[in-house]
Amino acid sequence: MNRVIIINLLIVLGLFFQSCKKDDLVETEPILIQLNEKGKSLVNAASNFGIEVFQKTGISETDKKNWMISPYSVSIVLAMTYNGANGDTKEAIENVLGIGGLSTEDVNINYKQITDALLTVDKNVELSIANSIWYRNTFSVLQDFIDHNDNFYNAKVSALDFDDSGAVDIINSWVAAITNQKIPSIINEINAESIMFLINAIYFKGVWKYQFDMSLNDFHNFYYEDGTVKQIEMMTQTAEIKQFVNEDIIMVELPYGQGNWVMDLILPSDTKSANEIISDFTPVNWNNWTGALSSPDEVSITFPPFKFDYNATLNTILTSLGMGIVFNPYSADFSKINSDGQLYISEVKHKTFIEVNEQGTEAAAATSVGIGVTSIGDNRIIFDKPFLFVIREVSTGTIMFMGKVGDPVR
Repeated sequence: MNRVIIINLLIVLGLFFQSCKKDDLVETEPILIQLNEKGKSLVNAASNFGIEVFQKTGISETDKKNWMISPYSVSIVLAMTYNGANGDTKEAIENVLGIGGLSTEDVNINYKQITDALLTVDKNVELSIANSIWYRNTFSVLQDFIDHNDNFYNAKVSALDFDDSGAVDIINSWVAAITNQKIPSIINEINAESIMFLINAIYFKGVWKYQFDMSLNDFHNFYYEDGTVKQIEMMTQTAEIKQFVNEDIIMVELPYGQGNWVMDLILPSDTKSANEIISDFTPVNWNNWTGALSSPDEVSITFPPFKFDYNATLNTILTSLGMGIVFNPYSADFSKINSDGQLYISEVKHKTFIEVNEQGTEAAAATSVGIGVTSIGDNRIIFDKPFLFVIREVSTGTIMFMGKVGDPVR
């Protein structure tokens, strides 16, 4: 009887904040991260893939008020899994990730270089990106697969007794530690079919370069998508920031630290809704919007602090993008993980959390791949309606988080 190996992707993301005074920051200009042509191609592909997932999520979550994804986290976990793919399965992942013009070595080397650069570019922004592989101690894994994820993704590799109930706590404790306790757990149980979990964890903490004065907070009307209007607390500041305006959106760029990391806030025009802007949120439009941001100018911005979490399963979205073969237990080919059976992805889960306030943003992300065995224009801008946000690194264009705020609750 052939063994069937199941790969589950569980993506957990979170954001929270701890305060830091503006005086503690060293205010400098953003530092240019130098990438070679293959690195630039990889970042561009990852951003395009993330925007496609963002669009598909928006279409599937029209009734969800708040949600968020992490393109970088999804890309990293699929890149790790890509090291175990072969044949048509490998080609499908390449096509969806947009990396068909790069070799596996190109992808691995440049993800390592990009990640290393992102981790160190701004000392005023705390960023941790960590990976791990946990596998059943009776399961045999091809050494090349382990070595590639160790060498290029610095993956911690551990064999565990999955029949011991304490294994769940060990894995979850690692995730909680990396994410500063913002993601306390990523798996609920390890069943008899489970043989491996590949996990990516991200933690981000950035303070605004220009912080909000809480004493200036006031209550403003917020116009919800269902037509209701509520008075909610909003923050206000006037600062020299970049903005872009066209007939559909107003976008402003709020920098963290020295300015390498920013949050783009995107407010639909009076004739557009946030969901309509998501439909128009293509890679071409995104590049046009960011490319047309003005030089810093004095702008008064008012928007609400917010906090929410989100859960989703991404199987349908990835299938619609062309990755359906990876979920097929009869045709998927992950023989570079284990050559003794058939491997396939059974589930892709996504969980996020974010909190934004007067001082800044704190973020954490964790991605788990579980493997199992079975027998089968105005200079005052008020964000008073649902809006979108993007957290990115400006010199590379790397998108770390993207989301929608439809019900801002502190």
